[in-house]
Amino acid sequence: MSTPDKYDFGMIGLGTMGRNLLLNMGDHGVKGAGFDKDASKGALLEQESKHGNLKGFSDVKEFTASLNSPKAIMMLVPAGKIVDDVIEELLPLLAKGDILIDGGNSHFTDTNRRVDYLEAQGFHFFGMGISGGEEGARKGPSMMPGGDKDAYNVMKPILESIAAKVDGAPCVTYIGPGASGHFVKMVHNGIEYGLMQLIAETYEILKKGLKLDNEAIGKIFTKWNEGRLKSFLMEVTRDIFNYKAPGTDHLLLDDIKDEARAKGTGKWTSQVAMDLQAPIPTIDTAVANRDLSKYKALREKAAALYSKEEIELTVDADQFIAELEQAFYFTMIISYAQGMHLLARASEEYSYGLKLGEIAKIWRGGCIIRSEFLNDIFNAYQKDAKLEHLLLDAGVQKIVEAAIPGIRSVVSNSTSAGIATPAYAASLGYFDAFRSARMPSNLIQAQRDYFGAHTYELIGKEGTFHTQWVAKN
Repeated sequence: MSTPDKYDFGMIGLGTMGRNLLLNMGDHGVKGAGFDKDASKGALLEQESKHGNLKGFSDVKEFTASLNSPKAIMMLVPAGKIVDDVIEELLPLLAKGDILIDGGNSHFTDTNRRVDYLEAQGFHFFGMGISGGEEGARKGPSMMPGGDKDAYNVMKPILESIAAKVDGAPCVTYIGPGASGHFVKMVHNGIEYGLMQLIAETYEILKKGLKLDNEAIGKIFTKWNEGRLKSFLMEVTRDIFNYKAPGTDHLLLDDIKDEARAKGTGKWTSQVAMDLQAPIPTIDTAVANRDLSKYKALREKAAALYSKEEIELTVDADQFIAELEQAFYFTMIISYAQGMHLLARASEEYSYGLKLGEIAKIWRGGCIIRSEFLNDIFNAYQKDAKLEHLLLDAGVQKIVEAAIPGIRSVVSNSTSAGIATPAYAASLGYFDAFRSARMPSNLIQAQRDYFGAHTYELIGKEGTFHTQWVAKN
């Protein structure tokens, strides 16, 4: 129980996410203390608190002393060495049985190390992915806690109270042991990369290919968001196409440099997917194209050399926009399917015991990748918790098959016109390979055996074999 001078929960890092999460907790009756070396951030917390139950600190000893025991503290600081530094600063001020939560985007291997380190000293620790940005933190995020289950159960009432709600269910659940929470958030971010690249390519097709102006493009995104493509990222895009900076007569979007930045979680997703041999080409190409966007000077030189012809789609615009909606739906599904397959492989490899249906369920509200289609994903795993791949679900199969004409038209027409659509193309290529009962990989095996004696296996015959492919002189 809290006393007049004591607080139930502590937050380290009062930037946008930390402050808004603490304000959210304050709205739900939690007495919270926040620490930031910048005293102005603690003052802002107190100023924005509507209930007078939040207190800001700029001295870490005073902050920890203000907390009830066992102390529960969340860190919301940048991933990497800073997290370790904060932990080392806190440990002398904590007692065995206290709870530490890493709510940042830490790499899951770092979380594994911290789990072992802190548990060995008698502390409870869990890593928790948080999605939803500033608005989600304030009004209800999606949260993915993994690690010490007892520690999560202590925090469960608070986390469930502040989480987004869908059909009355909170968008938070215990993910699994170790670094599973941060792993799931990493894959969530990888899917996010894929979806953002998909929207960007759609913008490119509409603008360069169909020569539509911003108003017309904005209307298309608005209409799509009222149908089956409804999602947070589509809402964001709709709003961007309605925003003009004060005092200007054009969209702010037109003034923004075409060089996309990243914080690394998409790259991490691609790296671990290759380690686990789980192909996610839609996400991979999204990561690669953010990197390519940074080579602006090189792209301008290449444009001067190669971009001689005018880009234009010779199609019926209305029909093609309908096909583009189909193609968008198809590629969105593929992006989710690749992410879910990666989670299934990681669950097996790392013994996470992930419940993919529950993960889809908590992604339906509060988070950046929330969409109407997540209900279909949730239903697929409800029907079959051991579903090997999302594309094997009968309901998803019907949706995908109906969208195939659209994706083929968009990829072929865009490619012919010279419009870059790497996420669309990668998704279609993945699908066509995935549905191939026999791939041309037998030729690769023959090549490997030819130049490196790597051997091969034969159909219907046990063992491995090597051939001398050409006679020795």
